Amino acid sequence: MYCTQCGQTEPEGCAYCPNCGKATKPAAAPASPLVRLREGKKIAGVCAGFARYVGVDVTLVRIGWLLIALTCGVGFIAYIVAWIAMPLEESPAYSPVKV
Repeated sequence: MYCTQCGQTEPEGCAYCPNCGKATKPAAAPASPLVRLREGKKIAGVCAGFARYVGVDVTLVRIGWLLIALTCGVGFIAYIVAWIAMPLEESPAYSPVKV
């Protein structure tokens, strides 16, 4: 295989080009789908779902959503739309009893 950035031959199975350091494989898609969460939610689980999807702390998402809601007012409408549009996370088939 050849590196798309520097054009040098790269060995098979490498994650990065040994010459320029460019990743040889494209970035993976988010591991989790955009869903409302059942655990860790405050109102409907929308902010917790967005936080897990993006990979940031849920507190940052909640503060950002609140700032948008208080400054432009569109945050309240967007939250309701996301509440309706985002599917609820499926419950696990087996949940062990916590002792």
